[in-house]
Amino acid sequence: MKHTFSLFLLVVLGIGAVNGLSSFFYARWDLTADKRYTLAPATQKLVQNLETDIHVEVLLSGEFPAAFERLENATRETLEEFRALSNGRLSFQFTDPSQAATEEKRQQNYQDLVDRGIAPTNLFANEKGKRTEKIIFPGAIVQGDSLEIPVQLLKGNRSKSEEEQLNQSYEGVEFQLASAIREIVQPEKKKIGLVVSHSKVPPSRLSDLIATLQLQYEVFLDLNEPGSYDGLDALMVLKPDDPFSEAEKFKFDQYLVKGGRALFFVDGARVDSVAPEGSFAQPMELNLGDLFFKWGIRVNQNLIKDMNCALIPLNVGNMGERAQIQPLPWRYYPLLNRFSDHVITRNLEAVYSRFLSSIDTLGGGPLVKTPLLMTSPYTRLVNAPVLVSFNEARQQPAPDEYQGGVHLAAVLVEGLFTSLYHNRILPSDPRYDGFAASGEGGKVIVAADGDLVVNDIDYQRQVPLPLGYDRITRNLFGNKDFVLLALDYLTDSEGLITARNKEIRIRLLDKIRIAEEKTFWQVINVLIPILLVGLCGGIGSWLHHRKFNNKSA
Repeated sequence: MKHTFSLFLLVVLGIGAVNGLSSFFYARWDLTADKRYTLAPATQKLVQNLETDIHVEVLLSGEFPAAFERLENATRETLEEFRALSNGRLSFQFTDPSQAATEEKRQQNYQDLVDRGIAPTNLFANEKGKRTEKIIFPGAIVQGDSLEIPVQLLKGNRSKSEEEQLNQSYEGVEFQLASAIREIVQPEKKKIGLVVSHSKVPPSRLSDLIATLQLQYEVFLDLNEPGSYDGLDALMVLKPDDPFSEAEKFKFDQYLVKGGRALFFVDGARVDSVAPEGSFAQPMELNLGDLFFKWGIRVNQNLIKDMNCALIPLNVGNMGERAQIQPLPWRYYPLLNRFSDHVITRNLEAVYSRFLSSIDTLGGGPLVKTPLLMTSPYTRLVNAPVLVSFNEARQQPAPDEYQGGVHLAAVLVEGLFTSLYHNRILPSDPRYDGFAASGEGGKVIVAADGDLVVNDIDYQRQVPLPLGYDRITRNLFGNKDFVLLALDYLTDSEGLITARNKEIRIRLLDKIRIAEEKTFWQVINVLIPILLVGLCGGIGSWLHHRKFNNKSA
């Protein structure tokens, strides 16, 4: 009896000691194969160094199908990890926007969330043979002292199955939440320069991109007299139409050689006008060819026709006096849905392009070239000048004419850049002072379509549409996400974007076998535990009975 009491006291003291030490030391072990509970180092550093209180309101609460419950659980688990590392600085709660005393109040809640930047989703589910529909807001609102950031948690590529798209959303939860927190606590915004002085695009067609960038960055517009690019964290060249001078090209060169970051959205062919019969595409000459060649890439003066394409409205005939307008595939508007395995394009929605050209990469050299956006394999190249005829949309294409293979539409180049003007700048040249023949590691992304950053216009209301929005299908493509993720990769020295590398494997159950074997496995799960408990109890009783029978004998 005394020995038992001592053992009990020792166990109690041990538990107390462990609890006491746990208040001073923090440790967790992630034993999952895909490390789903392990945060990226940059995320850990961000959350551990919070100097202001952060509150996260997650709008995922209520009755959901199992797939959405998984997204809810992933968000909860991620926030629990954030809270554990934040030294009490981060708190969160889950709410259900549909909970309201009246229908009027519910609709008011919905409108308030839309005004705050959270997009609703119609959720359709089949539960026990009954089809249900529910409006949900799969997002969160991250709040700081004086700023709140909306976060869309339902992300992913719509061409994938529902399970895969939700899994992509699951994988992106950490990055989406961490990015919003960074935006709140970031003491100083990065500086982004936009080169628009050579573009004929009306300001309204770039307004959505510029407005979005201004929420996260300090934006500087280069107009007629571009100054020095020194001090900028990134440079964006947006759909130029006129050639750059040698002086301007020299500035691009030196900016990259000295460790700058840049994005070029340029066209290989010019398609200026739109007429009923079509238009001529002319070769585009921007005086950047030798600079791109020095970087190991070439933007070709051609157009890509892709079987995987967007739609355009076209008059297919008249019914009486009324024209019949139908949406038809327009192969000059490729939908880019093939990506490399890179953090910028991982789980990205398809990107909408117009009059896309191809990019060639040149081997060798110290620069690393990574493909980002690519076409489908079912393509055809046409070299400029060429007639772009809308009558082609009415014709059924011959599949054997579209065997051009995959073409590169956007590429990332990074490494130690060498100046195009190396051994060409003499001491007597005014540009000699401050000239760098080579220098720090730079990064540049070149996309062979200037329209990737151009938004459409709602001409009835005279307001700009979101970048990547297609009026025909009413789909929002991934153009804006691509630009923002590319900028994030180029400018974020902490590497928070590496959180997008998280990969959660889908382990789907066989739904047919579940339906066929449901009763069998229910019986197994109910009876086996009972039998095991009974067996263990019987063995224990038998051993106890045998022990005391032997003693009495």
